[in-house]
Amino acid sequence: MGEELHPTINTKDSLIHTENGGGNGILPSEDTSESNVKYYTLEEIQAHNLSKDTWLIIHDKVYDITSFLEEHPGGEEVLLEQAGSDATESFEDVGHSTDAREMLTQYYVGELHMKDRKKEANKEVFITTSSDSGSSWTTWLIPAVAAAIVGIMYRFYLMEHKSS
Repeated sequence: MGEELHPTINTKDSLIHTENGGGNGILPSEDTSESNVKYYTLEEIQAHNLSKDTWLIIHDKVYDITSFLEEHPGGEEVLLEQAGSDATESFEDVGHSTDAREMLTQYYVGELHMKDRKKEANKEVFITTSSDSGSSWTTWLIPAVAAAIVGIMYRFYLMEHKSS
């Protein structure tokens, strides 16, 4: 179904694909490496968006969940909304259990083609460190000073009302 890709292994053991045949600019529908992993293009996965043929992408892995639609605890509608597309964000937002994550393996059919994957640079990662010792003392000092000032003001307030 289209052009074939021939994998070549470089020194870092990653795949480099070279095209064979005509160059219409469309990636082939699938490609297999030595580990028998099938790679599907986003275009091909998008064609599997029906209730009788439902595929999802979760963390760049492709799953055929057609037989699971009726069993899904949240209903088949939520799965059909994501059918043929990347459902990673929706899957993670719900907070699926480890059992649900393990169940995915039985529906695994392949992986998203490398050219269709989102770049890792787009993901924002916020890391906080506790090496900033300058701000650690302020977390307790400022509230302590504020409490002392409120205490002193309260005491003066009581003394004024007792004398009058």
